[in-house]
Parts: sequence; structure tokens; C-alpha cells
Amino acid sequence: MRDQLLTFALFLAGNVRWLAGGMLLTFFSSVGQTFFIAGFAGAIREDFGLSHGGFGVIYMLATLGSAASLIIVGRVLDEISVVKVATGLILMLAGSALLMSAATTVPVLLLSIYLLRLFGQGMMTHTAMVAMGRWFVAERGRAVAVTTTGHQLGEGILPLVSVALLSIAGWRTAWMTAAGVLVCIALPLCYYCLRIPRSPLTREGDDHESGRQWTRAEVLRDAPFWAVCTGVLAPAFIGTSVFFHQVHLAELKSWAPGVIAGSFAVMSVTSVTVGLFTGHLIDRYSARMLLPFFLCPLALGCIVLSVAAAPLTMTVFMCLLGCSYGLSSAVFGAIWPEVYGTRHLGAVRAVVSAAMVFASALGPGLTGWLIDQGVGFESQLLGMSAYCLATMMVLFPVSRVLRLRQAQVVYT
Repeated sequence: MRDQLLTFALFLAGNVRWLAGGMLLTFFSSVGQTFFIAGFAGAIREDFGLSHGGFGVIYMLATLGSAASLIIVGRVLDEISVVKVATGLILMLAGSALLMSAATTVPVLLLSIYLLRLFGQGMMTHTAMVAMGRWFVAERGRAVAVTTTGHQLGEGILPLVSVALLSIAGWRTAWMTAAGVLVCIALPLCYYCLRIPRSPLTREGDDHESGRQWTRAEVLRDAPFWAVCTGVLAPAFIGTSVFFHQVHLAELKSWAPGVIAGSFAVMSVTSVTVGLFTGHLIDRYSARMLLPFFLCPLALGCIVLSVAAAPLTMTVFMCLLGCSYGLSSAVFGAIWPEVYGTRHLGAVRAVVSAAMVFASALGPGLTGWLIDQGVGFESQLLGMSAYCLATMMVLFPVSRVLRLRQAQVVYT
């Protein structure tokens, strides 16, 4: 254990600027993430006179649009350097936040959310993961795990910040503040960390990879890819649904406003811890080996959140959700370059990122509509748990197929 910690410390010390750059991208992607936007959902719905289902449909349409756009825009990383893409994204995300603060009509609200989701949740996360997949090979699992801690830091810190801003200055001022932070803090820090690429670089990195370099068209014809994508959908759908309806959930459970906001820190700590440990396991055993297991905590968490009502319930759910998030973030950050190579990673991962964004779009819209139709959110959680369990059963044989495929490549 001591040797492993020393090795990890040396890894961090030798790669601090690139890992920090990836973490900054995932952290500031929070401005376009559901947990941040949903913190202002009550105030936004009141200002625009929207129901739960009405705002959910707007959110779903905006996010579906961003998912479709991501498939096209995401491949830009195969042609343009990471630092250029990252700096452009930060500026566009800041502009999107300003537009959000100025929205006075539903069409402008829809456009604002579309841009926040595309440049924040979609492209900034996509850029960070593509960079780590290309810049690291032997230590890819740890690099991805460290980078995704930016998400967890955002989830642990920013919900409390949004609650404070909402109570002090209102939701429009909060979005103006977010734009200022992106330009004044995120932009210079990310540029400094990412301006010098790490070797192996993009196409040069292919020399460090063995095996076939799949094109996106070939990947889309590969049946295991679509099976794995069924697993990709679950954390995005469930997590986004719970975050989006956090105000409604607190009303159902008769919880004080701070119960859910405070529990994000638990999820963040758990996700970081599990993610870092998973990264080590990936570097030792491969992402393919760990693939079937990441949905087990999430399935259990949905059952707990559905049937229990004590305030501690949310803490337990967030802990289990954090376990699945930590596992899935590390596994899905590493598995695509591991299975399909790095030459076309931007184009391949754009499809995966779009699928995740699609799931996060479907969640609020579908669950909000079901709430309006009288299907309780607690009942819906039981259905989400059943989906997780069914998907796990699919992923076990898929994992075996991918491992056998890799063994044949190594043997030949």
C-alpha cells in the first residue's frame, strides 16, 4: 500500500499541469451541469410561470439539441489542439451564462440552456476526457480518475454556492457572476495548464498504442459498443433526474432546503475516493474487466431513496451514487481508447458524450411529465433500479467479449 501511494504521488508530481488542466475543465463544466442549473429551477419556474413538466420539457429539448450538436462539434478535437478548443469553449460558456442572466422569454431561456449544456456539460467534459485518453497510455486510468475529480469538486461546492447566491442576490446575478468567474479565473488557468501538450500527442500517441485504430463508422457497426452505451445512459439519466427534481423531492420527503444541497459533498468525497481507486484498478486489470460492476451501487441507491424518508436517506443515496459515479467516470474515460484506439478518439467519444447528454435530457423531461401525470417520483426510482439491474446482466457477457477480443489481438 505504501509503495502504491508513493507511485501515485510521483505520478501526480510528474504530470501536475496536465492533470490540473483536465480537472479545471471538468470543474468549470459545472456551469452547464444539471445540478448547478437545477439549483435555480424554482426561481426560474416562478419567473416564467412554468410547471415541473413544462420546465422539464424545455430542459429536455435544449439538452437533446446539445446532444445532436455534440456529435458534430465533438470531432473538432481530432483536428484542433486541446488548448485552442478549451479556451474557445470557456469564452462561449461565459457568453451562455450571460445570456441566461438576461433571458426574459421562453425561447431565450431555451437557447441559453442549449448553449450551457453544449459548451459546459458536453464539450468541456468531452475535451478533458479526450485529452487524458490521448496524453496518457500506461497510466490512463489514474489520469482519467484524477481529471474527473473536477466534477465531484463542483458537485460538492457549487450547490451550496448557488443556494447562497440565490438567497443574497437572485438567480440572474448568480449567472452573471458565473460568467465573470469563467473569464477571469477559468480562462487564464486552463490556458496555462494546457498550452504545452503532453507526449504522447494526438497522432504521435498512436505509436504508443497497439492494436486496431477504429474509425467512428466502424465503431458504430460494433454491437458491443451499443451494449456498453446502455450502461452509459443509466448514471446520466438517474443522476440528472434526481438533481433536476431536488426541490420536488425535498417537498415529497418533507426535508429542509439544506438537506439535499449538503449531501452533494458526500457524493463528491465518495466519487473522488472510489474514482481514484478505480483508476488504479484499471491500470492494473483494464477497464473491460471492471465494466459490469459500476451500476450495482446505483441500483441499491434508487431503492433506498424510493422507500425511505429520513433526512439521512439522501446522504446514503448520494454515497451510493458517488460510488457509481466514481466507477463509471474512470471506466468510461478509459475504455474507449482502450478498446478502439486513439486516432479517432474525438469522433468516437463524441457519440458517447452525446448519448450521455441525451440521457440527461430525457431524464428531466420524462420524469417531469410522469410527475404531472400522477406517477410519483418515488415509484419512478424503483423502475430506474430495475433498469440498472437488467443492464448489469447485459454487461457481464459484453465484458467477456471485449476481453477475449483483446486477448486475440495480443496473441496475434
